[in-house]
Amino acid sequence: NSPSNRTEEAKEDVNDAQQELNEAREDEIQQQMSATPEEWAVYKTETELKIKENEVRIAELELKMTKPGVTPDSLRRNRINALVEKNNDLKAKLRDYESNRSDWESFKREFNHDMDELGKAIKDVTDDNKK
Repeated sequence: NSPSNRTEEAKEDVNDAQQELNEAREDEIQQQMSATPEEWAVYKTETELKIKENEVRIAELELKMTKPGVTPDSLRRNRINALVEKNNDLKAKLRDYESNRSDWESFKREFNHDMDELGKAIKDVTDDNKK
């Protein structure tokens, strides 16, 4: 082996080592961004329960709209339909995350925010029904 061949081999070895290091770093970052299986299972169970509770609360609102003596209100009906749609969107987001599993902290922060906003919107419609 000539010195130039050894230099080329050494450069290739360095390049290979650098690539392996970069891949290892990417794997580590990806692992940090993902939820552990246990963490995901708990979070998923809790959020599915909240989504079911939202469905019940929305169904109660729909039931109140059909009671005798209650005049159908298209504005309230539209608000309830929007709540149903938002709740369905949250179910879809949960399913999508389960198949993608990317950026756990960002997903959790956004999902919790959306869930809180939906809860407030349901409460607003409920409070309007009491008036």
